[in-house]
Amino acid sequence: MHYTTLISAPELQALTASGAPLMVFDCSFDLTAPATGEQQYLAEHIPGAVYAHLDNALSARHGAPGATGTIVATEADTPASGGRHPLPSREKFAAWLCSVGFSNDMQAVVYDRNGSSYCGRLWWMLQWLGHANVAVLDGGLQAWVAAGGPLAHGSEPAHFQSLFRVGASLRRLATVSDVLHSLGQPRQTIIDARATPRYRGEVEPLDPVAGHIPGALNRPFSDNFGPDGRFKSPEALRAEFLALLAGRDPASVVHHCGSGVTANPNVLAMERAGLGKTTLFAGSWSEWCSDPARPVERG
Repeated sequence: MHYTTLISAPELQALTASGAPLMVFDCSFDLTAPATGEQQYLAEHIPGAVYAHLDNALSARHGAPGATGTIVATEADTPASGGRHPLPSREKFAAWLCSVGFSNDMQAVVYDRNGSSYCGRLWWMLQWLGHANVAVLDGGLQAWVAAGGPLAHGSEPAHFQSLFRVGASLRRLATVSDVLHSLGQPRQTIIDARATPRYRGEVEPLDPVAGHIPGALNRPFSDNFGPDGRFKSPEALRAEFLALLAGRDPASVVHHCGSGVTANPNVLAMERAGLGKTTLFAGSWSEWCSDPARPVERG
C-alpha cells in the first residue's frame, strides 16, 4: 500500500513491520534557533529516521550537504525560487536524496514535532521531483509516541549512496512573476498561510515589510489541525475552504506563506478535502516584499 498524503502512527508501525522499502525523515526545526531541530532529533526520534535540515537540505541558501559536507555550487544549483528559504534546484535536491540513501522504490514518511509546520516542505518537494509515495505522519512525533512507538537517540548509521532519478513533476510551482502577472485576475486566487496579524501587517517578525499580497485570502496553516495536532476530517476541511473561497475556483488557488514552508499544510489540506492539487508560490511573502515596486496591502 502506498501513502501520498497522510499516514497514521499505527499505519507507519505496520508499514515498518512489513519490511517494505521505507525511509522516515525528521524535519523538526525552529526558525529563531536553527540548530534546535537537529538537537531535538539527536535527543529522540523515530528509529531509523534521517534528519532533514530546513536551511541546509531543503533550501538553497546553504546548499544541500551530503554526509561529508556541503556540495560545491554549480550552474545546476541555481535556486528554483527566491525568498528566505529558496527551493534548491531539482538536481541539487536529488543529490541530497542520493547522499542519504533514498531511492525511487521507497515510501517516504515525513514528520516533525512542531505541529506539522515544517515536514510539509519535504512532502511537497519529493512530489515536485516526481515521487508520489510520500506522506506526512499525521500528528507528528507526538502521535507516534502516543501510539506506543519506540524512540531512538543519537545519530543513525549512514546509508549507502543511492541513485534517485528525477521524474516529471507532480506539483505546480508559481514564480513571483507568475503571481504578479495574474494579480487581480479570476484565474488566480492567492491564499496566505501566515498568522492573521502578519497577514494584516500588524506585526512582522521576520521580513522587512509588513502586509500581504493585494487580494490574498488568509488561511493560517494552523487552522487545518484539531486539538490533537492531527489534520481535521476531509469534510470539515472542505467546508472551511469552500467558505473561504466563496465561489472561487479551487483550481485557481496559489498558496504562499512567509518563505514557502508553512503554506504546504494548506496544499495538503485542500487535497484531503477533495479539492484537487493546487499551486505553491515558494518564494512567498519574503520574495514578494523584496522589491518595493510590488504592491502591498494592509488590513
